Amino acid sequence: MKTPPPRVSACIITLNEAGRLGDCLASLSFCDEVVVVDSFSTDDTVAIARAHGARVLQRAFEGYRSQKQFAVEQAAHDWVLCLDADERVDATLRAAIEAERAAGFADAAGYRFARLSNYFGRFLRHGNAYPDRVLRLFDRRRGGWRGNREVHESASVDGLVKTLRGDLLHFPYRSLEQQLLKTQRYARMMAEHDFRRGKRATLAKLVLAPAWRFWRGYLLRGGFLDGWHGLVYAYVRANYVRQKTVMLWLLQQGQPVADPPQDRP
Repeated sequence: MKTPPPRVSACIITLNEAGRLGDCLASLSFCDEVVVVDSFSTDDTVAIARAHGARVLQRAFEGYRSQKQFAVEQAAHDWVLCLDADERVDATLRAAIEAERAAGFADAAGYRFARLSNYFGRFLRHGNAYPDRVLRLFDRRRGGWRGNREVHESASVDGLVKTLRGDLLHFPYRSLEQQLLKTQRYARMMAEHDFRRGKRATLAKLVLAPAWRFWRGYLLRGGFLDGWHGLVYAYVRANYVRQKTVMLWLLQQGQPVADPPQDRP
């Protein structure tokens, strides 16, 4: 008797993603289950998720890594496909996943694939933006969202990781303002994480690290081939490195990098 193919649970975390979640869920129609862990959205995120047949759980947000690991632990099946609400599985990637599933995910503990980001109307295919391979499909019995870093989190597994054809389409920014606010928040979180780990900034890094990030992505990796989109992307990403390094330097000097919480009246 032929063994049925493994079942796959899709896992997504959300907060006020009504504008993007529907397309994400539509691209996951081949999965056997969709689990959405929501952080008490105030828009129509939960209604949209339920309308697409997802199982919705509410959980206070404590960090990206821990929230994603919680979602994986709630899945009904051991093979999990983890996406953000601003990501979609393209047709080529879906076919590759389905082919591997039909073969029983033989010999692999997980799969990585390229992430293709749309930056203000153009997909970036060069520079630091692509291929940006991520491990998002894996057997949770052999891995998960490990470690203690809650930002720029990544999954890992014990065993063979294969690379699949196709792209995970990424629509990360609604506006430049949203990108700048997001990167500033990530810069602070990374600086605080690095400081706790004993990592330290130097004057040389303050000057050279942002410049190197820009020139590596824009020139050495061909970001200029993406036109003005590639130029703006490279510049903003270099500014992220600058912010992170400055914040780490300030922490070393005993200075705050964020406003202290205010007591409510």
